Amino acid sequence: MRKRDLKDRATIEAAVQRVADEYLKDPNITSVGVGYKVVDGRPTDELALQFTVSTKFEPQSLEGATTRPIPETLTVNGIRFPTDVVERRYTPNPVAVGAQEKTDRKRRLDPIVPGVSIGAERVSAGTLACLVRETATGETRMLSNWHVLHGVGGELGQRIVQPGAFDDNRVADNGCGRLVRSFLGLAGDCAIASIEGRGAEEPILELGVPVRRLGDPELGDRVVKSGRTTAVTYGVVTRLHTITRLTYGEGVEERIGGFEIGPDPEQPAVGGEISMGGDSGSAWMALDDAGKPTDMMLGLHFAGEPDSDPGEHALACYASSVFGKLEISPLEAPKGDPDVRGFFTVHASGSGYDAAFLPGHAVPVPVATADVEKDYAPVQEGGEGPVRHLTHFSLAMSASRRFCRWVAWNVDGNALQQLSRTGIDFKRDPAFRAEHQVDDDLYSHNRLDRGHIARRRDLLWGTREEATRANADSFFFTNIAPQLDDFNQSAKHGIWGQLEDAVYEDVSVDDLRLAVLGGPIFKRNDLEYRGVLVPRSYWKLIAYAEDGALKAKAYVLTQDDLEGKLESLGLEPFNLYQVVVRELSGLTGLDFGPLTAADTMAPPPGGTAQAVTARPIGGRSEIVR
Repeated sequence: MRKRDLKDRATIEAAVQRVADEYLKDPNITSVGVGYKVVDGRPTDELALQFTVSTKFEPQSLEGATTRPIPETLTVNGIRFPTDVVERRYTPNPVAVGAQEKTDRKRRLDPIVPGVSIGAERVSAGTLACLVRETATGETRMLSNWHVLHGVGGELGQRIVQPGAFDDNRVADNGCGRLVRSFLGLAGDCAIASIEGRGAEEPILELGVPVRRLGDPELGDRVVKSGRTTAVTYGVVTRLHTITRLTYGEGVEERIGGFEIGPDPEQPAVGGEISMGGDSGSAWMALDDAGKPTDMMLGLHFAGEPDSDPGEHALACYASSVFGKLEISPLEAPKGDPDVRGFFTVHASGSGYDAAFLPGHAVPVPVATADVEKDYAPVQEGGEGPVRHLTHFSLAMSASRRFCRWVAWNVDGNALQQLSRTGIDFKRDPAFRAEHQVDDDLYSHNRLDRGHIARRRDLLWGTREEATRANADSFFFTNIAPQLDDFNQSAKHGIWGQLEDAVYEDVSVDDLRLAVLGGPIFKRNDLEYRGVLVPRSYWKLIAYAEDGALKAKAYVLTQDDLEGKLESLGLEPFNLYQVVVRELSGLTGLDFGPLTAADTMAPPPGGTAQAVTARPIGGRSEIVR
């Protein structure tokens, strides 16, 4: 067989497929592919159809063996192949190793980077290969193996965790996405997952390069990978057009196409191992003439020889085949990005309110008084302590009142989208126990409306997927509070809903970004209805940067037509007031940190002692001043 014949990849692969269909039925034959014939343990320059077997039998012992003989030559599809037989076994490479010192590769990271531990909840651990673009949606996805992100018995939509469960069994806290698409077969062992609740960055750990291009390997090509267990290891392509029979457990057996990598004698791995359990999913990258990693991905690592076997070889799916089958592409370098490296960064989506969202300023979530803190309801999942994180917003719940104490959300005016609310139902938040949230029992057959605290429209920004997820998240009852129907339909409610819009229109907001906080005001004499104390009034605090300076505006809207008035401010029913932030702290039991000093209502330094604490707003034109 001539080396130039390898250029006709489709013809060669069809021939290897015919041989695999016949010979891989033999349980002793583990793979078949094209490589250089090995004589006395050394590769020659003669190309051969190379078979790997679990046990290599000498000709004289074949008569009593259960395996079939392999002839010295095979002619398939008009191509005459010399044959070669080497003793080699392969296993998928999820982790199956003893406990080791925990490195950054095995810790929870935010942002996540390729080369670290990842897996489905029920999978031990594998490796994140790289970030990719899903063609159909344009979304950024995480790429790894089927047996890392899907696994036997898995299903689309299942949670993905980082690190993998073997490295950190706190899977409830380590979710980073969900399985989007997967494939197991000749085209590869591959899967992609969404990125949720974390940020992600492109450069592969310790290689420092992203995946920008795809290439097909040739025999003798030098390559490198960054894996969860063996870290950075170098190799040489030793076989092409390889079809390997692998058993994945629970009766799942499949033939996987790809190529083989052997050790690079010029850059040997520690202990000679270029692949160990947990390396599955690593990206094999091409090296340049100087031996440095390039941004060209050649393969997706999916198997290696068992650690107990002599020698060391790894298997990879063709990157071009994997990308075609999953309908993905490499990310393009950001245009005009101030980062001179040109790397793509995925900012955390679904990770809740971002305190560093405003340019040049930090706006943390409120700090509660001791009494308010004691009343916080605990978060079961998807948060930290009492704070629940959802897409673009976070909140804390009152256990006694069963409504949110506060909600904090980010608004990106540059990336707002229009999405329908049709078909989205109000629902309980699974992160809190049922007894800590009010549901539809309060709202049926009466004049009470379900009112959003974090305005639905404010949350619909980012990618289409993020906005869609935020749209659904906004309908959790933890973001809802009761409002009378005439309140919800009143002119004052219309003004309430325009507060954020008015800031955008009347103020030069840096980067068009807002940080907004809001919630109900709890009072002892709130009206009890169906066993629930219905709040009379609501507050909202809007923060933004203008010409680099942090500014804040606080508002209260009363619902006191139920009975009585808001005693602390003497407000009339359905009146909207701009108030001083420190007064709002007194009403809510919350400390708003830097927003107290950023208050546009507060008297300037050296100002009068008698400051106005509440300013009535009668119409749209009076919202901002």
